[in-house]
Amino acid sequence: MDEGTEPSVGPSSIERRFFNREMSWLAFNRRVLEEACNPRHPLLERLRFLSISANNLDEFFMVRVAGLKAHQSLKVEDVSIDGLTPSQQLAAIIAEADSLVKSQHEVWAVLRSELAEAGMTVLAGEEPLDDEADAWLDKHFREQIFPILTPQAIDPAHPFPFIPNKGASLIFELKRGRTSVRELIMTPSSVPRFIRIPGKNARYIALEDLIRRKTAYLFPRYQVVRGGGFRLIRDSDIEIEEEAEDLALYLGKAIKRRRRGRVVRLELEPGMPDSLVSAVQEGLDATGGAIISETRGLLGMTDLSQLVEEDRPELKFTPFTPRFPERVREHGGDCFAAIKEKDFLVHHPYESFEVVVEFIEQAAADPDVVAIKQTLYRAGKQSAIIRALIDAAEAGKSVTAVVELKARFDEEQNLVWANALERAGVQVVYGFIEWKTHAKVSMVVRREEKGFRTYCHFGTGNYHPVTAKVYTDLSYFTADAKIGRDAVKLFNYITGYLEPKTLNHLVMSPQQMRGEIIRLIDVEIANAKAGKPSGIWAKFNSLVDPTIIEKLYEASAAGVKIDLVVRGICCLRPGVPGMSDNIYVKSIVGRFLEHGRLWCFGNGEELPGPNAKVYISSADWMPRNFDRRIEYMLPIQNPTVHAQLLEQVMVANLIDNEQSWRLNPDGSYTRIAAAEGHAFNLHQYFMSNPSLSGRGQALKKGRRVPKLRFQRGR
Repeated sequence: MDEGTEPSVGPSSIERRFFNREMSWLAFNRRVLEEACNPRHPLLERLRFLSISANNLDEFFMVRVAGLKAHQSLKVEDVSIDGLTPSQQLAAIIAEADSLVKSQHEVWAVLRSELAEAGMTVLAGEEPLDDEADAWLDKHFREQIFPILTPQAIDPAHPFPFIPNKGASLIFELKRGRTSVRELIMTPSSVPRFIRIPGKNARYIALEDLIRRKTAYLFPRYQVVRGGGFRLIRDSDIEIEEEAEDLALYLGKAIKRRRRGRVVRLELEPGMPDSLVSAVQEGLDATGGAIISETRGLLGMTDLSQLVEEDRPELKFTPFTPRFPERVREHGGDCFAAIKEKDFLVHHPYESFEVVVEFIEQAAADPDVVAIKQTLYRAGKQSAIIRALIDAAEAGKSVTAVVELKARFDEEQNLVWANALERAGVQVVYGFIEWKTHAKVSMVVRREEKGFRTYCHFGTGNYHPVTAKVYTDLSYFTADAKIGRDAVKLFNYITGYLEPKTLNHLVMSPQQMRGEIIRLIDVEIANAKAGKPSGIWAKFNSLVDPTIIEKLYEASAAGVKIDLVVRGICCLRPGVPGMSDNIYVKSIVGRFLEHGRLWCFGNGEELPGPNAKVYISSADWMPRNFDRRIEYMLPIQNPTVHAQLLEQVMVANLIDNEQSWRLNPDGSYTRIAAAEGHAFNLHQYFMSNPSLSGRGQALKKGRRVPKLRFQRGR
């Protein structure tokens, strides 16, 4: 391996076979931040990307860094797949995270200037205002903000208050004659972070800056000597104990404990006096383990998402209205008639998530439906799916809901839904203590002339009405009897621990999925060695599992051409001569978040071919998906859906050159540049062109969809 392909971390050639998971994630978040600099995006959408990158980094510290800090404090020396101890990983993470935060502030400075040119001003701390605006702010502060604030003295009689996760505060040192006092003000989460001053041109001021302007009103008779702002991130992971007798009760208590998790990261405004920094560290019990970071200005950039709500449509993406499947319309909106005629696929968000909601709503209202079974991982706060399940139970149907209480950061909402469902008579199941139920499946049993028929929906994403508008996912509807029986066995396994002896089509984890993927790769290896065509195309969010990565290296060495679309974490090192020179990895970051899982294997033919093995799945290729989650992978045998997934969805992802980044052998990513006249944006393609399945008669008489062609070139 030459010097240009050596990794920045990893002590031996064995570890150099893998990238570090945490550093790969940080590289993904830098790609998200780079979209805030993308001139093709409207200005407020660029601001949204900046906010997303900041929120992503918060969650990274809340979970991943918190876990490594816990291992470090317990002196756990387990190494990562690239050979680093927790302490070594933390050192690399902190350096890269600080660099990322520095870049975020540089991007914010540019965006702030461009926003001002576009008529949206975010005022600096002491920037002067005209008399009218100053008078409005003074009145607004006295009437709307002052009553909510609670200045608290910090002294032996007034101990340092508890500050919640992601809480921001101001601390001041005040003086009155010879008397000195420290005062702390927590900025209330009930008040918008950015306050809009009335007027045609949008002018905003940050809440903390407004408070600073009004310290004379807040602290009468005192002089502010010095002060500063800070923000903290707490450990927000929840460890599930296997001996927990009541999972719902246990999680309810664990959520309360999480709110008081130890401080993992403490962000300070620049120039904060050492005496106040020490007071904050001691008050938060953050003198030892917390990561201290001095920012260059604005704390909590995730709140910049509030500015995106400004009514400036010309500064945002052109609104897009998803299509509704023509097949369902041709059957008068009857989902069951449409599915009974032929399987079809819905490609979100280009095609409406409403068809999934209507599938459950129609099942709830249909007197011939006798049973509904549904997994719920993340359903959101406003869930029509939950309402439909409640209606079905109240109508006397047998309704089973598998509610995954361990869905990170949705535990509390899922507890609320579980209680509401149980009150309505739904049989609520929480699944396994040690495993998460991550499979997205619903099934409806309906009484028909020839007996009972089972209708199924398999999704690659969540039953979540908000994320379905911005995540690209796949929904497969089928009334195939064999698949229906497999779905029944999957639910029986979750609800009754009844492991199926055989399955017709479905493959499940944690029992079979890794082994089945290895078997499929072995087929491609055998074909390549026999001189037959071979190939693997796969799309998922993360690639971490070392066993699968080693098998892909083996396939590459055998001559199998492998093309992977990995949006986020990728621990596989592509393009290394003799190891992975036949593996190509790209990441797509754009208007929509690529979330669908789709895997294609040549099966003795060049891809894309009619006999290729094509699967959709709920799983990424990570140890947790194979070993600690209930997941599914489903082979697609319907010819039209098979062609749609292979020749449209997969090829479009492979040939996109406007939102794509290539992963290099050294772990860096390079934005792919389109040749002049050959630009292709997969999101724009699917927004403009209808899908192959679900189109009904429109497929025959409608305009032709441009055929895509993938040529493997480097």
